[in-house]
Amino acid sequence: MTLEIRINRIRTGRWGWSAGPGAPAQLDPHLGLGAGPGGPPAVITVPRGDHATFWELDPEGAVGINRAGQLLKLRPFMGIMGMPLDQPGIQSTFPPTRCGGNLDCRELTEGTALFLPIAVDDGLFSTGDGHAVQGDGEVAGPALNCPMQVEMEFRLHPELRLALPRARLTSGWLTFGFGRSLDEAAAIATVEMVKMMGELYGFSPRQALSFASLVVDLRITQMVNGVRGVHAFLPDDSIEQRTEPKA
Repeated sequence: MTLEIRINRIRTGRWGWSAGPGAPAQLDPHLGLGAGPGGPPAVITVPRGDHATFWELDPEGAVGINRAGQLLKLRPFMGIMGMPLDQPGIQSTFPPTRCGGNLDCRELTEGTALFLPIAVDDGLFSTGDGHAVQGDGEVAGPALNCPMQVEMEFRLHPELRLALPRARLTSGWLTFGFGRSLDEAAAIATVEMVKMMGELYGFSPRQALSFASLVVDLRITQMVNGVRGVHAFLPDDSIEQRTEPKA
């Protein structure tokens, strides 16, 4: 089956932390700013000193301010929403998989819905990794991590068979791709969007791909979770059938 997770309400706590100028845990060595370990620590703890920047958050006003007086607008979402794969043993929540997990997609805010394939009995959904705000890519490793209050509604779709996650935004659809490189992730996200455009508009795969080149945006979801993530966005108002097709 497919599990639909509707994010009905989400509010930050009153404090948070982000990567400081010291040594973010997953700092990409290609940036020329220092070589990080390139993977998850065994136990994640809140860093101290110049390894972290601390923030005071206003959930009602949706703003955060750090100790240097710099203010950011908040756009809270849950970094992890997912279920385990159908395989034995302990499964890490660090990399995203076809059943969701550490997607770190900043678009999954209040009022959106995530669709995930269910691989095991009872689903075993979990969520966590609350982010007050994040840029596409999450390039320093952590985003602005914080406590979170979230209300979710769950619906089952027995007839819907998905290979990978999809998401419904207020303004369009997302498909996801994960891979060892951004090229691989982008190709998978595009293939999933081509499938979706066939479902929505009745396009053949080649028709869908030609239209995708005109109206679909590819965005980097995250670069720091062991595998790269890319999401493809199709706006609702991008294609409109105004007249009958000409012979």
